[in-house]
Amino acid sequence: MSSPTLTALVHTMRHEAQGIVSVEFRPATPEVDFPAFEAGSHIDLHLPNGLVRSYSLCNPASDRQRYVVGVLNDRKSRGGSRYVHQQLRVGSTIQISHPRNNFKLEEDASRSVLVAGGIGVTPIWCMLQRLAALGRPVEMIYCARNRQEAAFVDAIATLAAEKSIALSWHFDEEKGAPPDLAAMLEGKGADSHYYCCGPTPMLDGFEKSCEQLGYPHAHIERFAAVHVEAPAATESYVVECAKSGKSVEVPPGKSILDSLIEAGLNPDHSCKEGVCGACETVVLEAGEIEHHDGILTKLERESNKTMMICVSRCKRGPLVLDI
Repeated sequence: MSSPTLTALVHTMRHEAQGIVSVEFRPATPEVDFPAFEAGSHIDLHLPNGLVRSYSLCNPASDRQRYVVGVLNDRKSRGGSRYVHQQLRVGSTIQISHPRNNFKLEEDASRSVLVAGGIGVTPIWCMLQRLAALGRPVEMIYCARNRQEAAFVDAIATLAAEKSIALSWHFDEEKGAPPDLAAMLEGKGADSHYYCCGPTPMLDGFEKSCEQLGYPHAHIERFAAVHVEAPAATESYVVECAKSGKSVEVPPGKSILDSLIEAGLNPDHSCKEGVCGACETVVLEAGEIEHHDGILTKLERESNKTMMICVSRCKRGPLVLDI
């Protein structure tokens, strides 16, 4: 990976809810400076077991020299969250990436409506703190399976009370059903900006509800890419790399990213799942791209100006990348 990393000290770990810990990172040495970040940003943790995992920052964006992430001990963990919970300890150091933001907050919006689902509260909590600090109109809807699995509840309730922010809770176990997002969002205005982070079914419901209600300003962040079943590629294609001057053949079953790496190039990358944004690459010329990431909007995909080369592919050439 060509992007530089930062050496971070695990300063504090806190139990935030059932199965959720927060981890506060600070610079490992006085020579290390943490870059400023915006609400909605995330960082990659380069874990000592070789895995790289992305987590949203949840502390105030006004903080300097401090990054805080919330980590759910995922029942389906492939080794990342499990390592954080079982082996990462205060006093240890790891490499982290610079912050990236695929979930940008429109700070000047006439009104913002923030919707959190489970551990998806982490970027939403950061956004709430930012908008409250700016004095911008905002309200929040927080959904979780139950109160025991909801992180930052007390801090969110305290801030909402102090700033007179409308705050709604929905706990499935208490309500006996998942949230009816269309009903919860109805009447909140087409000019408002809507943000949601949570599990895939909730995000799908959120997008559908916003579309039905005629809300054009809907923003989401996914934990994982939505992989649409497509016919397996049967033919190879060639990627022209404008900066390096290389032509790289991508065989069936192999990603553009892996093919470029094998050809001696070193594009930025991290998750290899289309959700972190590290490998986003400018497309200079495109025939027909199949986008399989979880970041780009429908309009961004249709424009074919960029692509995530770890999961997306070229169905029909030519494909010229700014690499």
